[in-house]
Amino acid sequence: VPDAQVMNDLDATLQWASTQGGNADRAAITGFCWGGRITWLYSAHNPKIKAGVAWYGRMEGQATATTPRHPIELVSNLRAPVLGLYGSADTGIPLASVERMKEALAQAGAKGNTAARASSFVVYPDAPHAFHADYRPSYRAAAAADGWDKAVAWIQRHI
Repeated sequence: VPDAQVMNDLDATLQWASTQGGNADRAAITGFCWGGRITWLYSAHNPKIKAGVAWYGRMEGQATATTPRHPIELVSNLRAPVLGLYGSADTGIPLASVERMKEALAQAGAKGNTAARASSFVVYPDAPHAFHADYRPSYRAAAAADGWDKAVAWIQRHI
């Protein structure tokens, strides 16, 4: 699915929720893996989003027709602070990628982007990709529980 379609679908979902009694001024987004990447993108896309929590979402990659830009390229557009929850043993998202994203956020923050400045990471030692997926061998109960607590607190603090 092209990123543009996902952004439009999420915009439509947020609009629909606001017609059903939801408060679009208190919106947040979270996602896992592919959804973690989308969390970063949507936090740069929609100004109504107040907080994001990205669970091991890729931040870098090759540009394609469906994924023309990646989160690291959009940090200067970030509109909501994002909490990134990553594992140090994730073979698909190396710690070097996390460090490059931290640096990009710091640079955008230094230029006045308050959402970039407020964004943060937690890297769980020895946690692999999908450490929150309790139906997989990669599940790490302690990291998953701590991440969930941090995600809820992050969203509550920012919305």
